[in-house]
Amino acid sequence: MLSYILRRLAYGVLVLIGVNLLTFALFFTVNTPDDMARLAIGGQRVSQVAIDKWKAEHDYDKPLFFNAQASGAARWTDTIFYTRSVPLLRLDFGLSDEGKDIGHQIRERMGPSLELALPTFVLGLYVCIGFALLLVYFRATPLDFSGVVICVVLLSISSLFYIIAGQWLFAKVLRWVPYSGFLDGGEGLRFLVLPVLVGIGSRLGGESRFYRSLFLEELGKDYVRTARAKGLAERAVLLRHVLRNAMLPILTGTVSAIPLLFMGSLISESFFGIPGLGSYTIDAINAQDFSIVRAMVFLGSLLYIVGLILADISYTLADPRVRFD
Repeated sequence: MLSYILRRLAYGVLVLIGVNLLTFALFFTVNTPDDMARLAIGGQRVSQVAIDKWKAEHDYDKPLFFNAQASGAARWTDTIFYTRSVPLLRLDFGLSDEGKDIGHQIRERMGPSLELALPTFVLGLYVCIGFALLLVYFRATPLDFSGVVICVVLLSISSLFYIIAGQWLFAKVLRWVPYSGFLDGGEGLRFLVLPVLVGIGSRLGGESRFYRSLFLEELGKDYVRTARAKGLAERAVLLRHVLRNAMLPILTGTVSAIPLLFMGSLISESFFGIPGLGSYTIDAINAQDFSIVRAMVFLGSLLYIVGLILADISYTLADPRVRFD
């Protein structure tokens, strides 16, 4: 198991290096340093002197990958890639194009993102699995058919609709919760109720339908017939046997998604005014701050790789038969 984890970590490092190279190449293929300077200064009719000054202030006045004018190791180190992208590999996110510390902003905004994402993730998982088990328990009945129809309808609706409808109904009509905003501590709970409910509702249709299919597939296997032959009640069969044996595919999606909770929700945080990493990324895209966007892309890749490794480890906890050589 240890050797498997070490191999996965080695593969993960290679993937991160590749993502870093690809992201850097894509960014500077679409936008040259001169284009970035014009966007930052604010206009197309900007003098070359102002562009060169901005590039010098933000370390964009160097060659991209190779500096032919330097000598020795400086040919590779005195470049934009080495100064702006290589530090990401040691989690040094550097400064934004506005001169602010990206790492400090990430640490500050990680808390609000987790306050929204954790309850949405945990409660949503319980609600979706519970709803799927309810449909399976009453399978081939009008309740099951109605539940499947509801799942398909919910699955077909954009998540943006849930946000707008939720704000209209609960904030404007009923006035139970505020439209948007965020406060630290217990006073901020009223600002999180609506985003959490919207997050659970937007994932209920797709995940419940997926879990229902998993449980129905497990019901047709021999161990279920054996459990019923021993006289176990249907509720016990579902909870003790079907749910446990369906945990591997469930863990694949849930455990691997845990690290991505730190990244926040791009849409929800922006609409509800939550100062998390999701809204931070959207603001950086709108401001054309490519340093922040590159840092967030790299951080997302890192967290996703960590999530996949955690998912593999969790397999052995859910099913002792799973072993990795």
